[in-house]
Amino acid sequence: MLKKALENALTSEESNELISAFDQIGDIIIVRIPDSLLSKKKIIGETLLNEVKVARSVFYQASDVEGDFRTRNLEILAGEENTETEYKEFGCKFVVDVENAFFSPRLSTERERIANLIQEGEEITNMFAGVGMFSIMAAKKKKCIVYSIDINPVASKLCKKNIELNKLVGNVISINGDASEIIKEQLVNKSDRTLMLLPERSDEFLESAINTTKNGGIIHYYSHIHADKKSEAGKLSEEHYLQVTPVQSKILGSKIVRAVGPRYYQTVVDVKISK
Repeated sequence: MLKKALENALTSEESNELISAFDQIGDIIIVRIPDSLLSKKKIIGETLLNEVKVARSVFYQASDVEGDFRTRNLEILAGEENTETEYKEFGCKFVVDVENAFFSPRLSTERERIANLIQEGEEITNMFAGVGMFSIMAAKKKKCIVYSIDINPVASKLCKKNIELNKLVGNVISINGDASEIIKEQLVNKSDRTLMLLPERSDEFLESAINTTKNGGIIHYYSHIHADKKSEAGKLSEEHYLQVTPVQSKILGSKIVRAVGPRYYQTVVDVKISK
């Protein structure tokens, strides 16, 4: 449908490249446009808005997600200039701000995997929670308590809204602040399971993750790994974790979460620690 709509503006090769590079989040479309097509960004935005009937806004992603707050710059191409929308996933409802708080629709499979691993009655520390998607999906699926931390005040505010929206007040606790400081002050040896969803800085925060995790608890350690062969990425991430961890750890498993560049992968290693 989109290829046909764009056939007068783009070549077949350009159309293929574009269609693999946009996300639909609620009624917002975010498109990544290669430099070679930037001169056609307005017609691309208008075409997407016309063809995707539920869309009210099309934005061009003008920067990568960056900074401590994990935000990105978006440029309106067509429709309403409003970056907040509603999103549904596995029976949960979320209000997200696609520009001003971290959120990725491409982690849905990993969110479901973690929720399925959690045991009834666990206490969980989610160190980099964003708008609370992992936290809320976990608490919705299993009877558990989740400490949902984020340094971005917009993300923490939306997390509180999403907790209420999903009727999980008391099960998910939104905390705004630096994860290391929050753990040191409130959450030492509190967690049966700890999520480290900041793969580019996991080594920096590993000591804090260990501090919040009980003896015998589980850490989900996310990282970015370069691998010449995709099949090697999980093993390389395990080796990296074992090189940097200061505590005895049993590897429970590892996997690729998603590709993030040529021969570059976001991975997760699930480990049980002994303190």
